[in-house]
Amino acid sequence: MRGKTAFDVEGTVVEKLPPGLLRIELANGHRLLGHVTRRQASLVERVRVGAVVTVNLSPGDLSHGYVILNEENL
Repeated sequence: MRGKTAFDVEGTVVEKLPPGLLRIELANGHRLLGHVTRRQASLVERVRVGAVVTVNLSPGDLSHGYVILNEENL
């Protein structure tokens, strides 16, 4: 997958899991596991089910991604 770059998609939080993990559903119905970076770990407590978040996905593995939290969406 050389030369392929990550891309961002929007999804809805379906479930909050143990610290730093969120179950996210994309618009096409695909569910994935979202990891939160350490820098944004303090914001996870404020995330509610149904919040719209941005997920950074790698083309190699579409079942996991990094969640980008915006304070205005929480």
